[in-house]
Amino acid sequence: MGRLYSGALREGHRLEAVYPDGSRVPVPVELWRGPLRPGDGSVLDRSFGATLDIGCGPGRLAAALRHRGVAAVGIDVNKDAVRLARTAGAVARRCSVFGPVPRPGRWDTALLVDGNIGIGGGPVVLLRRVRELLSAGGRALVEVEGPAGNSELTSLRLASAGRVSRPFPWARLALRDTRGIAALAGLRVDESWQEAGRWFVALGNA
Repeated sequence: MGRLYSGALREGHRLEAVYPDGSRVPVPVELWRGPLRPGDGSVLDRSFGATLDIGCGPGRLAAALRHRGVAAVGIDVNKDAVRLARTAGAVARRCSVFGPVPRPGRWDTALLVDGNIGIGGGPVVLLRRVRELLSAGGRALVEVEGPAGNSELTSLRLASAGRVSRPFPWARLALRDTRGIAALAGLRVDESWQEAGRWFVALGNA
């Protein structure tokens, strides 16, 4: 998976997500590289204090926050993503959200945008980990599927340039299921909003 994603980041190769039934969906890497996407501003405006961008990719959000004077740090497991994030002006570290992360328990805002609620294939487990990383008054800003979308636990492969990765777990979280999933993780829904066809929720400590 890492090599195919890196190729898409570095060289612009077309990248697709392959579902178990064989269907393929384009992975919009070009949108993640910047400039800011419609709807990003609503997330940036709600980010305060020390902000952790989980799965930061090429770093457009972490860089934009730094330019606003917000103390933001991006983390990603992909070395090319981290390199591009730093080139964009972000502070970025190569690490997994499930491993050692800088400043645990002291982040005021955590971002899970661009589908990153799917990391690890289990939103409850991921959000419990995010809760551990947040400060007492911190919030997680999470992009979710809209009212017409569905929650899903699945296994994906990535395909690019005639190669296919090994399967890895992934998930999607629908807006209507967010309250229940958040409660299982010890969080509550403080706010939900929509901008530019994208849906988000803000989750605080319950």
